[in-house]
Amino acid sequence: MKKQKAAVNTQECVACGCCMKVCPRSALSIPKGIYAEINQDLCVGCGKCVKECPASVITLEVAEQ
Repeated sequence: MKKQKAAVNTQECVACGCCMKVCPRSALSIPKGIYAEINQDLCVGCGKCVKECPASVITLEVAEQ
């Protein structure tokens, strides 16, 4: 099974912060106030942010090895 990591479509993200509230590893942040960014070193690919995102702009993708 390949590891997955979350990815944000930064063009569509509305920076609501819902993803940040559910991330168990605090891998998401909104440092510029425009869109969410994911710290790939912290992301474990659990998918909680994908389910929580009201704009459906977060996906799980196969992680680069």
